Amino acid sequence: MASMEAGLVRKHPSDAGGLREARYGPHGHSASARTAHSMSASALRKKSDASLVRKVPFAPLRPVLANLQEVFLGTKLAVLFPAVPLAIAARYAHFGQVWVFALSLLGLIPLAERVSFLTEQIAIYTGPTVGGLLNATCGNATELIIALFALMQGKIEVVKCSLLGSVLSNLLLVLGTSLFCGGIVNLNVDQPYDRKQADVSTGLLILGALCQSLPLMLRYAVGAGEHSVAADTTGLELSRACSIVMLLAYAAYLFFQLKTHTQLFEPQEIDDDGEVDQEEAVIGFASGFFWLAFKTVLIAILSEYVVGTIEPTSQSWGLSVSFISIILLPIVGNAAEHAGAIIFALKNKLDITLGVALGSATQISMFVVPLSVIVAWIAGIQMDLDFKLLETGTLFVSVIVTAFTLQDGASHYLKGILLLLCYIVIGACFFVTRQPASHANGNGGGLAVPTGTWNAQVA
Repeated sequence: MASMEAGLVRKHPSDAGGLREARYGPHGHSASARTAHSMSASALRKKSDASLVRKVPFAPLRPVLANLQEVFLGTKLAVLFPAVPLAIAARYAHFGQVWVFALSLLGLIPLAERVSFLTEQIAIYTGPTVGGLLNATCGNATELIIALFALMQGKIEVVKCSLLGSVLSNLLLVLGTSLFCGGIVNLNVDQPYDRKQADVSTGLLILGALCQSLPLMLRYAVGAGEHSVAADTTGLELSRACSIVMLLAYAAYLFFQLKTHTQLFEPQEIDDDGEVDQEEAVIGFASGFFWLAFKTVLIAILSEYVVGTIEPTSQSWGLSVSFISIILLPIVGNAAEHAGAIIFALKNKLDITLGVALGSATQISMFVVPLSVIVAWIAGIQMDLDFKLLETGTLFVSVIVTAFTLQDGASHYLKGILLLLCYIVIGACFFVTRQPASHANGNGGGLAVPTGTWNAQVA
């Protein structure tokens, strides 16, 4: 833990050498290229009280305490950290699967925010390229880990619905709430934003929606909508080919973002004095990696609990697995990132808000979804991109609505209301749709929409 000395000295501008390394990285590369997606954690940062650490009489212990203070108490969501040990205790004490599910969801909120914070801290040392790649991997770590655990347990429905719900919540709920709140605060004027970044993201989202629509259309073309062996096999092969194309498109997007057109993805925070707010490292490089690995392990543990208890919770609450996966999981799991986007909108920084919402949706649609298909392929699990008619339709319409909403480069509260109403209607649709028991775990065919009467949920 010797590398943790940065926890005390990196904050002070008087340490010129340490400050230069923190801002430019160990090789002198500029580390100021912070994407809006990675900046969402800064909105929930809470300034630590260094005086408490300085009062510790044992000097070698101060750097360790400084790191602990930053990692666990340096966020406004620190009050939710007790949910993590409570969830683990509830699991081993057999306290009740519903309690394990609820506590695990609450515990994922601060953990996801801290992973974003630690990723941003490491990026300060490594430079924008490595930092951007790290953010591309860890930016949606919670969704990716939940998807992988559900995949290994054969719960294809949970994988598809949770990823679909994350895209929908970012495009409609997060963006809609942000535009509405920002418009209310700036009631008499429109909020401007740069259309170029939005155009890039929406273009990728349309490509992702197309790739997820093709297996569905192929199934209807080959098997008239039925799950025949020939249709399923052909759709699976097409899904894997489309997944490779999506990953190639995302790699091109990263090159575009991190190398050739970085100026489009570098929104800067301006303080009250009109100066650019430069983020400084508050923990060391090695300790940052240690805490990132530690938090990721905790996310993996809680994600396994969520996946393992989602069906008993569905039965206890009287809600379908699809509704919990599409609506509840994304709202709670991404609460920290969502709050950050709204806070930036209130500060009239819509470029950052759009970067958070659209960046997260793009990352899930073009990276996490196809990666899940490829991982399933390697593991011998038959997962395709056929999200079924209802799910695919809501995704495609949501992407088109978002693209049209952002086409003029200015925002007002009515745009936010329209996006929110779209999300409410979609949520109501999944609320009244009950999933048949035969599709509870899925077999590679994905979530099937009930073909008979749609039964309303009974409270």
